[in-house]
Amino acid sequence: MKFFVDTADVTDIRALAGSGLLDGVTTNPSLIAKSGRKMSEVIAEICEIVEGPVSAEVTATDHETMLAEGRYLRAIASNVCVKVPLTEAGLRTCKVLSDEGTPVNVTLCFSANQALLAAKAGASFISPFVGRLDDIGQDGMGLIADVVQIYRNYAFKTEVLVASIRHPVHVLQSAKLGAHVGTMPPNVIRALFKHPLTDKGLEAFLADWAKTGQKII
Repeated sequence: MKFFVDTADVTDIRALAGSGLLDGVTTNPSLIAKSGRKMSEVIAEICEIVEGPVSAEVTATDHETMLAEGRYLRAIASNVCVKVPLTEAGLRTCKVLSDEGTPVNVTLCFSANQALLAAKAGASFISPFVGRLDDIGQDGMGLIADVVQIYRNYAFKTEVLVASIRHPVHVLQSAKLGAHVGTMPPNVIRALFKHPLTDKGLEAFLADWAKTGQKII
């Protein structure tokens, strides 16, 4: 499973990219707003840090303006993936951009039927929001299972990009279900490194080593 980080904070992106575990980045208007910077500048800088796809989201709601924004964002860098909402206008825009060779991430997916439509529109990625479904008492991971099954049934090339990941269990469940990508906040990626037995074991090893009085170099 590929790991994307969901942030527009270039400091976090640089740090995580250095681990070699980062396959891409997703942003949205809210994350760009938190950065306090111009969208085009942030996206350009992120695209220089990571080689993988960087999702940059349109803010228009009508097809013509979405298409113009998508083409503008795509021109920022070769690894920009245009992000559009799962609406009728969004899918229409997805179809045009995909036909032009632009990768498209269709976001705000909350049903398997929506995911089916996105795949038929040529989306490179579909972003089902598991955490937001869990928040209203629905089964977020159940949606992932349905979408993965449907895409396999018809050999769609669209990749399942699990979004709104809230904790490491979401990551584990997504991987077990065969999702192609998980996008998550920096704190969730860092939480994947942590285990109390790892910390305890390292503490014991270092204590035993200190008793020898040796140094490796």
